[in-house]
Amino acid sequence: MADLDKLDDQDYPAFTTGQAAKLLGVQEAFLRNLDAAGLVRPERSEGGHRRYSRRQLTQVARLREQLDQGHTLAAAGRIIGLQDRLADTEQRLAAAETQIEDLRAQLHRQDGHDGDRRTADRAAASGASGASAPPG
Repeated sequence: MADLDKLDDQDYPAFTTGQAAKLLGVQEAFLRNLDAAGLVRPERSEGGHRRYSRRQLTQVARLREQLDQGHTLAAAGRIIGLQDRLADTEQRLAAAETQIEDLRAQLHRQDGHDGDRRTADRAAASGASGASAPPG
């Protein structure tokens, strides 16, 4: 039985060079050039044929967009690499900010409980000192 769940995997190499080229509206030679340049490295089938994943097709489309804007292949690869690093950094920053907010909320809750404890301690201390004082 076929494992169709693999098709939902962004990294599953489901597309041949011809299929990828047709989907993207590019020449097969363009895909081979990206492989030769090390910018998009497709997996290989048992017979040695290139197989592209959906993630790689997205990468090719992004490269093509940069090239269409007049950038060289090397510049396009660098731009996309920097965009990816920026997106990763933004995600990590958002996660860190969420963690900081969670820790602040936890600290606030602890301070609230500590404040209740301090109030009870002061009340007990004043009650004890009031009980030992002679009536006025």
